[in-house]
Amino acid sequence: MNASSEGNPHPAARTLSWSSFAWLVLGVALAMPAAARAQVLEPFQKVDGLAVYLGVMPGRIVRGHPTGHTETAMHGGSPHDPDTYHLVVALFDATSGARVEDADVSASVSGLGHVGTQRLKLEPMSIAATVTYGGFVQMPPRDRYTIRLEVRRRGAATPAKADFVFAGAAR
Repeated sequence: MNASSEGNPHPAARTLSWSSFAWLVLGVALAMPAAARAQVLEPFQKVDGLAVYLGVMPGRIVRGHPTGHTETAMHGGSPHDPDTYHLVVALFDATSGARVEDADVSASVSGLGHVGTQRLKLEPMSIAATVTYGGFVQMPPRDRYTIRLEVRRRGAATPAKADFVFAGAAR
């Protein structure tokens, strides 16, 4: 289980992920002033035959969709807490570049300055004819968070695990 953020993913995975995450990153960048931006320090890892991408966006962006938009109701709707973030995970086979759409994905989120760990099951989301996984989590500002993803694929004896670091923004 060697997680690595070194090297590039398979070319097909790079192409497939670009359109989904380009919009995500653009939306976050335009919605937040430069001084308040939070970020995933290394948003890509290869682990156990998977290419794993993690995006984190403020929950208020999801709340900003018009009434009736499919994303306003995902995961039961976005909480109105300003410290809510939406985790978005895209998975690809690291060798073939094929999107992985049949995994069970969960996240454990722990802050350096907070006691305890939040655990959540990330739900499959079908957006633009692709499947990603997501869920809402509380991450108060001015902290550094470890986000551990566990990906269980059919037939796998153990889940693949990838740890990401999220630097929370100042308000």
